[in-house]
Amino acid sequence: MAVLITKPKGTADTLPPESASVRFIENCLLEEAKIFGFREIRTPVFEHTELFQRGVGETTDVVQKEMYTFEDNGHRSVTLRPEGTAGVVRAFLEHGLFNEPLPQKYFYFTSCYRYEKPQAGRLREFHQFGVEALGTAEPAEDAEIIALARHVFDRFGIENIRLEINSIGCPACRKNFQKALREYFEGYKDQLCETCLSRLERNPMRILDCKSPVCSEIAKNAPRVLDFLCEECETHFEKVQKYLDVMGIEYKVNPTIVRGLDYYTKTVFEFVSDNIGAQGTVCGGGRYDGLVKELGGNPLPACGFGMGIERLKLLLDAAQIELPAEATPDLYIAPANPAFSPEAMRLTDLLRNAGNIVLTDVSARSLKAQMKFANKIKAKYTMVLGEDEINTHKAVVKDMQNGGTAEVDLDKLEDAFRRILLADTIGAVPDDVKPGLETLVLLNGGKE
Repeated sequence: MAVLITKPKGTADTLPPESASVRFIENCLLEEAKIFGFREIRTPVFEHTELFQRGVGETTDVVQKEMYTFEDNGHRSVTLRPEGTAGVVRAFLEHGLFNEPLPQKYFYFTSCYRYEKPQAGRLREFHQFGVEALGTAEPAEDAEIIALARHVFDRFGIENIRLEINSIGCPACRKNFQKALREYFEGYKDQLCETCLSRLERNPMRILDCKSPVCSEIAKNAPRVLDFLCEECETHFEKVQKYLDVMGIEYKVNPTIVRGLDYYTKTVFEFVSDNIGAQGTVCGGGRYDGLVKELGGNPLPACGFGMGIERLKLLLDAAQIELPAEATPDLYIAPANPAFSPEAMRLTDLLRNAGNIVLTDVSARSLKAQMKFANKIKAKYTMVLGEDEINTHKAVVKDMQNGGTAEVDLDKLEDAFRRILLADTIGAVPDDVKPGLETLVLLNGGKE
């Protein structure tokens, strides 16, 4: 059958059973965030364009090339969020959360949108897990959010991933670094790409983040930001490393890390893997002490990170880390003919209310077709409901793995099925024993 409409380029559908794996990943991330005292926050999928222009930075690739920006019916410029931090800070200011005890610590799951060339680990619609801590300038918080990311990778058993850290200083000490960079890159103006030529005057640090092979090669011998740190920034970075050392978190100082967004100050970091191709950064973040002021609030320090869900899933797949399988139905109740469907639905609802995954026929299938369907969906147990079962209030539950059976009292079905699930199997019954007899005795508390 021809499909008239397909998904937009750079987007992906997450189908069962992969969706169950993604949900499991998200639940693990949520649990880790709560362990660290972070609370969930949710922000709109689109914001006023100015928020990202001011927050992310006019000179970034995100703002210059990648944002999905459009004019709404009220002639307002709005943008699909390209990242999560700016929206969280906007909500923090708009709702006066700075009046609450500080630091305020938030986590979120969010979809983000950037117009980029699609490839493995890089989509135009992608999903992030992020954390933000607002209200403390102490290096202990930098180390804490790094530790949270490290906990996540440890929880999944991911080994081949490395932590790289750097400090890009504060605006004061960065002026001298920017000046030195500008002087260095001036000597290569005839070789820089067009984008980096525009960055040269406005923000030469962005050149260090350029993906062009030529610009990257030139940047290798550029001045190092660590050589320009003021005493305060240098001390801050040393303390961050000390906290990481006492927690036993291994890291490498990489002076070339600047991150792709303009709001960063002081500590920046990335968790990088070589196992998922070119898009090896799975998690990145750092401190952004000037963003709250930039968006109209009083000066307030903050730090956080973003972790790509798609890239984390790629990393888990590459490491062949097996995630829990999608839950399969506990029981399929098959009405022998449509006349018994209402009673099958009643019993199905009864067991669902007890928290069991139970299905019954909703397609008027024949009994034979229902049994085939139950096998395809990998139902653990089946139970046929016909005239005899309804008249006697007795039915047989069959173990689809080993063929074992157990007769149950339909008036006590909830308790009987609970016992079957606790036993995790119905033993196959020998030919010379009445089907279901042994298990029936067990379910009735030992009374025949």
